[in-house]
Amino acid sequence: VDHGATKAAMFHQIEGFIVDDHTTFADLKGVLYAFAKQLFGDAVELQFRAHFFPFTEPSAEMDFSWNGGWLEWGGCGMIHPGVLENCGIDSSVYQGFAFGMGTDRTAMMRFGVPNIHLLFDGDVRRLEQI
Repeated sequence: VDHGATKAAMFHQIEGFIVDDHTTFADLKGVLYAFAKQLFGDAVELQFRAHFFPFTEPSAEMDFSWNGGWLEWGGCGMIHPGVLENCGIDSSVYQGFAFGMGTDRTAMMRFGVPNIHLLFDGDVRRLEQI
């Protein structure tokens, strides 16, 4: 994978979370797999790598297979009980998960854009290709 084609000085992200009385890391992975399959098709491959984020525990980096390698898609994890408590949510009753993913890399994979910089060059003809 040409890492120059997948990195930019800007980073756009979409985030999601759920809080419920019975939410697990398996639920988190299931939601992300279902979303990826809906967006990219049944053949999509994801991997989760242990990582540190201060607001989730456990935390993971989520990657998808792209052009013969793995490309980071975003971070995810179970919402830290302290975060829930600071929001006025009883962490002995409720738990949740959170995720964030790069929209630019999502567009690269979804629409077959070979270089992330093409998303920012201002050429309106690019929109006609999608």
